[in-house]
Amino acid sequence: MDPLHKHVFDRLERFYDAVPRDVAGAEEHGGLVLFVREGAGWPFYARPRIDATEPPSLADVVSVRERQRKLGLPEAFEWVHETTPELLAVARSAGLSVLEAPLMVLDPSALPDPATLSDAAVRVLAADSPGFAADVAARRAVAAVAFAAAGTAPGEAGPAERDAAVTELELAALDEERVRIADGRRISALAGTPTEGALASGMAMRVDDVAEIAGVATLPSARRRGLGAALTATLARELLAAGTELVFLSAGSEEIARVYLRVGFRRIGTACIAEPAALIP
Repeated sequence: MDPLHKHVFDRLERFYDAVPRDVAGAEEHGGLVLFVREGAGWPFYARPRIDATEPPSLADVVSVRERQRKLGLPEAFEWVHETTPELLAVARSAGLSVLEAPLMVLDPSALPDPATLSDAAVRVLAADSPGFAADVAARRAVAAVAFAAAGTAPGEAGPAERDAAVTELELAALDEERVRIADGRRISALAGTPTEGALASGMAMRVDDVAEIAGVATLPSARRRGLGAALTATLARELLAAGTELVFLSAGSEEIARVYLRVGFRRIGTACIAEPAALIP
């Protein structure tokens, strides 16, 4: 591990461990902890135990996967390679495919004005807005369409496909989103135009003075217009204004990482995301 970044990696470990704990139970499987959500909502992952004295073993990975299958959960694992380098070979030996995503940290001095990055307006969602439910539904619909055509290449899917993907939110999920935004643990944003509606979406999760920007997505028909960069810069500015000291993200590929370089993020390591081989291209 790079000694210059060890303190940052330690802070990231505490963040990853803390994010799920207010809505999920934690099951220990040797050197791994599996977070199991209590109630409806997006399922969490398994990751290295923050207090483990030994790196996760193959038996630990097998135990977690058996438990995930029993519970009907995705067989998902996440970790930072620099912190737990041994897990990469173990995960692959267990038959998992591992996405090695650029792990990037914001240099606040390099953060540009979002208005210089795109001609679309970026709007931060307000928990007390009358249109909050519709905004959250739009954010999720944009992400669903965008991630179905991953990458940065333009495509045909656009507002019509977004509108078709809108689903009614469960009340519990909407309330959770509202509470997290109201108390500063989450920031959600949409980018778009008055005529086209929401074209890009994203969010940030915050624990104390550390935050992760995630889920940044642009409809294929609206790509190459700077929307993702503008939205990311807006989220970063909101986080810094709220007193966040460390802002980071994981890019889905080297190509996507170049978008974040424009916004002031710099690579410090690799975030590993492991799933069964058939699920990761």
